[in-house]
Amino acid sequence: MQNKYKMARLIVLLFMVFSAAFLNAQVDEIPAYKPVDKELHEEITKMDSLFFDAYNNCNMKVQAEILSEDLEFFHDRGGLSTSKEAILKALKDNICNKVTRTLIKGSIEVYPIPNYGAVQMGYHKFFNKQEPNGKQMASKFVTIWKKENNKWQITRVISLH
Repeated sequence: MQNKYKMARLIVLLFMVFSAAFLNAQVDEIPAYKPVDKELHEEITKMDSLFFDAYNNCNMKVQAEILSEDLEFFHDRGGLSTSKEAILKALKDNICNKVTRTLIKGSIEVYPIPNYGAVQMGYHKFFNKQEPNGKQMASKFVTIWKKENNKWQITRVISLH
């Protein structure tokens, strides 16, 4: 009986050692983010700031300039929108002077897309002025930026909550 007890303890101990090693291996697989191209990271971060300054201040002209005619906006709750005109109207009707966006500092990751532009990922929060006591939750976003004729435009957005 004592041998069975020792064997069970040994099996549990081995299971714990292998589990810990496996979990540590998984954590090690996700490297800390370092910009592949620092200049590109700064450029996209600046464009993000320009767009959301216009978003927060209802500057529809700047938003229209930055959003591509070929825009696709994927929202995990609202679905897919492909009309730039409809998206701008929704921003004007539902966001202007009602909602502001704050970027979570240090969350932006930017990766080059050769012969196209860049992909940006990060976290942000939205504050709804109509719900001042509402909880602001960090949400993830992915933005595809295209550079043509030395001009950056947003062509794809994935917004997750």
